[in-house]
Amino acid sequence: MSVTIDPGEAKEAMRAYTQKKGVLAFGVVDVDLVEKIAPPGYGPRDIFPRAKSVISIGVGGGTQGAWAADARTLAYIGDTETAAYKAAYGLAFFIEKKYQKRAIFCPPDMDPEKGARTPMQSLKLHAELAGIGARSMAGDILLHPEFGMMYYASVFTEMELPPDAPMAENPCPHPSCVKLYEKSGQTPCMRFCPVDCLSGSVDENGKLAEMHYDSHACAAMSQQYEAIPNVLLDMMDAKDPIERGMAVHSPENQMIWYKLSIGAGELLSLCYECMRVCPITQSSVMATAVARKGGMRQKVMEAEAQALAEQGASVGPKS
Repeated sequence: MSVTIDPGEAKEAMRAYTQKKGVLAFGVVDVDLVEKIAPPGYGPRDIFPRAKSVISIGVGGGTQGAWAADARTLAYIGDTETAAYKAAYGLAFFIEKKYQKRAIFCPPDMDPEKGARTPMQSLKLHAELAGIGARSMAGDILLHPEFGMMYYASVFTEMELPPDAPMAENPCPHPSCVKLYEKSGQTPCMRFCPVDCLSGSVDENGKLAEMHYDSHACAAMSQQYEAIPNVLLDMMDAKDPIERGMAVHSPENQMIWYKLSIGAGELLSLCYECMRVCPITQSSVMATAVARKGGMRQKVMEAEAQALAEQGASVGPKS
């Protein structure tokens, strides 16, 4: 049985579904726009030929307490990306059940033919074009003016939904970052990066002019999938059983095996020090869970008041 669909109403129903799952930001991109920008072979239609719309969602990062913890602890508790994936996976099923239109959860994984540095799809590109994040000075992390740093997930569907536009203004750099840059030539994220993997420039208008991110330097310290092959090489090159045992069971290598055994996402984590000092993430209006709760309630009240006002205007005065 065919289903009559109002694209605008369907989009709002999807937004409402994701909000109930803890999603903070929701946006839609026409798939043709993504196809124009994505590298050849990495557009949505390369993995889902029927795609007509890309839905991007974002969930919040860690708690305020997590940001105040030491670096070792933050590496374990700062990551909330699985919450975004779970919500997106559910949204794909919601679309198919409610609207009888095909949808898929976009795999957030690396291309098995290209190695650990090339994703199958750019979730950041989807989010940027959907208007729920903008590229920052901090390693190209996307930032939102209300929610700070978020984790993103995408859904592809054959439904045609009303698209959103990218952000008109990039929240990065924050005015306080511009002041520090004018004095020292560095923003906070540059200054406090433990391996100096961030650099760039701010123009005379206080806008992000250029950003450089040394992903190799960052990964060598924080993304331990790069360390595992080296451990194996050390094992094979060991001259005797004792040296071989040390290569396998040294304290730092034991941590790698532990993370693998429990499926810890932190195995592929960032160090978060750039976000620890980012004023957009740390002081955005809705960056904390407490602020989000109050802010969301206020937004709902304002929306209800607006709806009542519009309803009254449409009815008009009685004669």
